[in-house]
Amino acid sequence: MKAIAITRAASDASNLDFLQEIELPQPIASGHDLLVAVKAISVNPVDTKVRAGFNADTPRVLGWDAVGVVQATGESVTLFQPGDEVWYAGALTRPGSNSEYQLVDERIVALKPKTLDNAHAAALPLTAITAWEMLFDRLGIKEQGNAGDVLLIVGAAGGVGSILTQLARKLTKLTVIATASRPDSQQWVRDLGAHHVIDHSKPLAEELARIGVKEVSHVASLNNTEEHYTQLISVLKPQGKLALIDDPQRLDAMPLKAKSISLHWEFMFTRSMFTTDDIIEQHNLLTRVAQLIDEGVLKTTLGEHLGPITAANVRKAHQLLESRRAVGKIVLEGFTA
Repeated sequence: MKAIAITRAASDASNLDFLQEIELPQPIASGHDLLVAVKAISVNPVDTKVRAGFNADTPRVLGWDAVGVVQATGESVTLFQPGDEVWYAGALTRPGSNSEYQLVDERIVALKPKTLDNAHAAALPLTAITAWEMLFDRLGIKEQGNAGDVLLIVGAAGGVGSILTQLARKLTKLTVIATASRPDSQQWVRDLGAHHVIDHSKPLAEELARIGVKEVSHVASLNNTEEHYTQLISVLKPQGKLALIDDPQRLDAMPLKAKSISLHWEFMFTRSMFTTDDIIEQHNLLTRVAQLIDEGVLKTTLGEHLGPITAANVRKAHQLLESRRAVGKIVLEGFTA
């Protein structure tokens, strides 16, 4: 089968050119695994991080978002059968979705939304899981609750921010303030339902004051947490909650103490990495998100469709993500003959 893999470590500033097409044996499903014929993928920051940090002798297939069709099932599978159209984000510790066929544990998979085509559906699984877990599991927000609370989403125009803005706006009573720094990204998050949009390239306290907000109760920091950290503590209420998904090199927790601010890290691969007792919750939440899409409550966050799944297009997607100018999700669809 065809696969796009990172084949060598960086020789200078980047190993982007070493994202190449290779041939691999088609895997065989066993246990809780599904064998899925991959139809569409999206590319996430985790892809670029794993590629950049690659330092091994064996090529690694990247990709942590997919839509596909179940081809075969392991002997322990109970949730799916061959022919089912599914979506999922996969596991960080297993070969990724940039391949014609992939094995994935059924407990982190769901039936894809009926109202979306493959490309528009592929934009969502990883970011939907991340946003859902961050909002409801880490920050402790209640569905149709938290009236009077204010959520600040830093970096709201990216993949996670695009679905997090919708979830917070549609499923809770929070006031949602999104940050974006360019006119196109600001309009994007307005269209997704943010009550207010401010510019994170300017002092956050001043930007909040401009819209009449003194402090916020919850913060979802999706990028550049280290850069904004002091400002975020300043604008958070006492006993507020700060959640993040990025990888700051240094984060001193002591400044949180005076306000009793709690710190929460969201990593959507935790459940699959440790096969946690509640691993099935990713199946459940993806099922719920699919229902919300089919009901018209949520919409896809596809930003750009780059064409078929080829090494050249995967490299282009990585470049676009690393430019930090992507709005929404980058999707590729179908393998060329």
